[in-house]
Amino acid sequence: MNARTLGVSAVGGTRYKEVKNALLAALAAQEWKGGEAIPSEKRLSERFGVSIGTLRKAIDELVADNILIRHQGLGTFVAQHQRDQHYFRFFRITRQDGDKTYPTVELVAFKKAKATREVAELLDIEPGARVLTFTNRLALHGEAIIVDTITVAESRFPGLTEAALRGRSSTLYNFYQEAYGINVVGTSERVRAASANAFESELLGLAQGDPLLEVRRVAYSYHQLPVEVRISHVNTERYEYVVGMTSRDESA
Repeated sequence: MNARTLGVSAVGGTRYKEVKNALLAALAAQEWKGGEAIPSEKRLSERFGVSIGTLRKAIDELVADNILIRHQGLGTFVAQHQRDQHYFRFFRITRQDGDKTYPTVELVAFKKAKATREVAELLDIEPGARVLTFTNRLALHGEAIIVDTITVAESRFPGLTEAALRGRSSTLYNFYQEAYGINVVGTSERVRAASANAFESELLGLAQGDPLLEVRRVAYSYHQLPVEVRISHVNTERYEYVVGMTSRDESA
C-alpha cells in the first residue's frame, strides 16, 4: 500500500489511522516477519506520502498494541512471540499465592473435522469447512491444571500435523508466527463456571462433576482476523484467572 491508496483527502486527524492500517496490511502480507526490523521512519514516510510526525503517531499505536517494539538505537521491530517476552500477556492462570510459572504442555489429542456452525462463525469460515482440533494438558508446578481444546481453520494452517505440534520448540503462538506467518495480536475471552466431564476429570485427576473454570477464547491476528478458537478448563482449587497484570507482572 502506498500514498495513492492512502487517500490524499484524509485530514490530519485521520491520516495516521490510514497509515496504521497500511502498516497492518504490510505486516499481514509478511513484508516484515516476527523479529525483523521495519524500514526507517524516513523511508516509510516517503512510501506513504506523510510527514514523519504522522507516521510516528501510527507506529506509536502499533507499539502500544504490542505489535511493534522499539529498541533504543536499533530501530523498530515486529514483535515476536517468545517464551520470555509477552508470554503472560496471553497466559492468565496464576497460583493463588501469586507465583507464576510457565506451563508444561502435553498434546493429548489431534483430529481433523468439519466446522460446526458456531465454530465457523467464530473463525469466519463456512460451516462444514475443514478444521483441525487439538487438545493440550497443561501442568503448573508439576500439577495438571488446565485442559485446552483448540480449533483452527485448516485453510489457514495448511499441512499442520500432530507431529509438527509435538515437535514445536517454543510457545504455540510463536509456532503460529514462525511456521505460518500468523501473528496473534489480541484475544477476546468469556469466562464461566463449569464442571468436569469424564475426559477432563481423567486428565486433571478430578472426580467427574468437580467444579472448573471455563475460558472461551478467540485469538485474532491483524485486522481482527480470527485464527483460533480455544476452550480452556481450569482447576481453580489452588489457581485463579488474573487480568489486568501490570508491566512489572508481565516481565516477572
